[in-house]
Amino acid sequence: MIDSSALEVRLADVRARIARAAGRVGRDPASITLVAVSKTFPADAIRAAAAAGQVDFGENKVQEALSKIEETADLPLRWHLVGHLQSNKARKAGRFDAIHSIDSSELVAKVDAAAADAGRRIDLLVQLDLAGEPAKHGAREDELGPIFAAAGAARAARVVGLMLLPPAVEDPGAARPYFRALRDVRDRLLARGVDPSMLGQLSMGMSHDFEVAIEEGSTLVRVGTAIFGSRPAVRP
Repeated sequence: MIDSSALEVRLADVRARIARAAGRVGRDPASITLVAVSKTFPADAIRAAAAAGQVDFGENKVQEALSKIEETADLPLRWHLVGHLQSNKARKAGRFDAIHSIDSSELVAKVDAAAADAGRRIDLLVQLDLAGEPAKHGAREDELGPIFAAAGAARAARVVGLMLLPPAVEDPGAARPYFRALRDVRDRLLARGVDPSMLGQLSMGMSHDFEVAIEEGSTLVRVGTAIFGSRPAVRP
């Protein structure tokens, strides 16, 4: 059973924290999009958040997301895939409004084809691996050339920015160097002549560190637990 009142309070608190973080660095809070990451939570939780004014929702897994998209089709929501997209599932990606985990030119081409087939436009964010963590996905900076070349040839999908998952740290401030590093990559790409329209968004920051991410220039924060509460236990 979803406690809609508690969820509304948590959502309002996150929005207030976003506004305070933006204010500390002279940014307009309206320039930051809050993506409520609803993975493992039922459609009722999404409906409760939507009733409190939330529009953008994020999911980690394609199949789970597609089910919730169907269950909430009557609501004017924007859906973000924030988890890794396997190449063999790219054909199902045409239902999303944004995908934050592009890490190869092949994936750009496959998602573009899926978007064209669905008659939709999809925003793409290129995920970078700036810490060299074997367990995480993402492209290295020296692999970005072919990805942006593929994006330039895309018909229905468009790259709009970069995404980062920093190493897990207890102290939110310890993630700051990684957020700065992503911003620096963005600036180097601009200096090399990459179309600025492909670099307008920085997707970085989650429940424990989104305020630090905003201070370092994030335009998309992916917040789950701070809005929905502790995730349901996974059944064995």
